[in-house]
Amino acid sequence: MADRVLIIDDDRRLTDMLVRWTASRGVTLSCAHTVQTGLATLRTQRFDALVLDLMLPDGDGLDACRQIRATWPDLPVLMLTARGDPTDRVIGLEVGADDYLGKPFDPRELLARIRAVLRRTRRGSSATPILTFGDLEIDRAALSVRRAGQDLPLTAHQFQVLWALASRAGRVLDRTQLSRAVGDDYGDGLARTIDVHISRIRAAIEPDPRRPRHIKTVRGAGYVFVPGSR
Repeated sequence: MADRVLIIDDDRRLTDMLVRWTASRGVTLSCAHTVQTGLATLRTQRFDALVLDLMLPDGDGLDACRQIRATWPDLPVLMLTARGDPTDRVIGLEVGADDYLGKPFDPRELLARIRAVLRRTRRGSSATPILTFGDLEIDRAALSVRRAGQDLPLTAHQFQVLWALASRAGRVLDRTQLSRAVGDDYGDGLARTIDVHISRIRAAIEPDPRRPRHIKTVRGAGYVFVPGSR
């Protein structure tokens, strides 16, 4: 069955080309050219992933990503932009995007990144363990995290970063290892985006993110997951 992907981008020539190009490659691509049309489409149809442009005629893609993440927390989001500023990439990840691709791009890379975020989302769909640390429960099969029975909001990418650390509790992982553990290879510069994910994970799972119980920074080395509450 083909994966269903929605792209929200006002470049009609680009989206028309992508619809034709992906049709024979296992992806059914639907298009929306404004934020409002995209949100309306998401409310009425089911999609496996979303490709979202940063600059849209009726709104900012970052604001749209915040809305989408709040309403559809499990939907993988790949953000597109013509901007080359690394700060934009970091902000995009902070507001909930799972990945980031600059324009212009090769359609083959876009397809590869869509498949990568889908693999990360679906990883562990068979019987897989649930990690429990006190009242914190990390369920790999459901891609969910709960504290004291309450669901905690994480993107698919953030979940995989958390799983990489928690499943190796007590072991220090550097940023490159964490990038590779979730299927990405950002390189020396973009590996710093792992710090963004760690910040968001702490905000979600730690009672006091400023004094994290579980995800500790090891200066000059990386991060380590501490099972206890010390």
